[in-house]
Amino acid sequence: MSDFKVDYQTHPSSYRHWSLAVDGEVATLSLDIQEDGGILPGYKLKLNSYDLGVDIELHDALQRVRFEHPEVKSVIVTSLKDRIFCSGANIFMLGLSTHAWKVNFCKFTNETRNGIEDSSRHSGLKFVAAVNGACAGGGYELALACDEIVLVDDRSSSVSLPEVPLLGVLPGTGGLTRVTDKRHVRHDHADIFCTSVEGVRGQRAVDWRLVDAIAKPAQFAEVVAKHAKDLPAHAKRAGASAKGQGVELKPLHKTVSADALQYAFVKVDIDRAKRTATLSVSAPKVAVPTTLEGIQQQGDAWYPLQMARELDDAILALRTNELDIGTWLLKTTGDAALALQSDAVLVQHQNHWLVNETIGLLRRTLARLDVSSRSLFALVDEGSCFAGTLAELAFCADRTYMLALPGNDQAPHITLSELNMGYFPMVNHQSRLQRRFYEETVAMEAVRSVIGKPLDAEQALSLGLVTASPDDIDWADELRIAIEERAAMSPDSLTGLEANLRFSQKESMETRIFGRLSAWQNWIFNRPNAVGDKGALKVYGKGEKAAFDLNRV
Repeated sequence: MSDFKVDYQTHPSSYRHWSLAVDGEVATLSLDIQEDGGILPGYKLKLNSYDLGVDIELHDALQRVRFEHPEVKSVIVTSLKDRIFCSGANIFMLGLSTHAWKVNFCKFTNETRNGIEDSSRHSGLKFVAAVNGACAGGGYELALACDEIVLVDDRSSSVSLPEVPLLGVLPGTGGLTRVTDKRHVRHDHADIFCTSVEGVRGQRAVDWRLVDAIAKPAQFAEVVAKHAKDLPAHAKRAGASAKGQGVELKPLHKTVSADALQYAFVKVDIDRAKRTATLSVSAPKVAVPTTLEGIQQQGDAWYPLQMARELDDAILALRTNELDIGTWLLKTTGDAALALQSDAVLVQHQNHWLVNETIGLLRRTLARLDVSSRSLFALVDEGSCFAGTLAELAFCADRTYMLALPGNDQAPHITLSELNMGYFPMVNHQSRLQRRFYEETVAMEAVRSVIGKPLDAEQALSLGLVTASPDDIDWADELRIAIEERAAMSPDSLTGLEANLRFSQKESMETRIFGRLSAWQNWIFNRPNAVGDKGALKVYGKGEKAAFDLNRV
């Protein structure tokens, strides 16, 4: 797998596993996984089981519903296979995968499921899982991400999370957390449910809050349609009246070389000797349109949308394909006035469907950066443009270094905009400035008072917006020492350290999924009881019984 490079770009014409159909205000995403369509060789995707390639298609399909079909108010997620909804992540794929591949796969899947909930929360786009057959593991976790679940009542179809009894691992994409935090399943019922292979079906599934409704096969389609119609009744999707006005998401233009990625507004340069990647994000080259008509005409070339798509793709490519590159250096370039003008347009038209969805994409992309297990250093130097939305990159960072050049016209600045005040919350539903200052009133009022004012290194340091402000004599040495020290530390320790420090103070369902559950999953996936020669994951399907080390750790 180390030589295989994942491309996260795809298009409905290339889908092998999903189909998207739109009928007025309702879209239907149908799963029909092709057994021989794995992203890697060596396993078959039987029983509608999925791998990373299936989830890349799902991520793309969701983006197209958001941007290409603004008239859609609800999405039905279902299966085209008879008597099976989805059996979850392919077990043989997991058994063959490296630990890093498993973790990255689970993280991307988590983010895609969280994205469904993010669209429900912020865009009023509602989701109904039409579970028309057996639904297990990651398949049920997909259903759990939806607003409501309708289960066919055919005496055999059930929902289940059988990872513990079958594989010696945990539901890796938020299943346990959503069962408790989202669906409020009583903990003793959840204990029985998560330790049984057969799962729960029929009325008991409703009584235990595992699903919202059941329906006999003859009435199933009708009941699902009613839920899809009723769910958005009290929600407001900003684009619900925009039929035919969607924006086509065309393929991103990028140049890929051995040590670089180049897009229109994003550039990645890799230094393999230092184990660093420099992500440089550019401000718009010209002023963005100020009218909705102008924005609509630019379509997917509209700067905030294109930049967000490029940054998202770059983060995913680095995270999956460059495992040895442990430190990401975040830089910006361009004209701060143009960056702030773009932000002003986003604020002005935030209630328009396209602007709202673009803010959502920026929110999810920045959140993807927060949960990436890489050290993030922001470098504010000559030519930088840490203004407004681009300043969020500095607030994502574990450390921010700002070059001090007193009295020099070329001195860098940081400038805040209204968007820094909560438009891009982290997965703990807190802005990065609120996280930074623990929501302390004095500090928050101080930064709010300087919105729109260019801040030099001394001012930014005084306000607590940067970590250090070396002058031009010390700049190179201080950065070199910091980067070299980071590269010498244990990557495992740093991952734990960064996750703890980035998500302090406030918890949410999402932080528990990424933090608590991911840490447990990371540990359990490394243990012999799961992945040893006689571990449950390794012997599954071979007719052998797992041999467990019965010591509790």
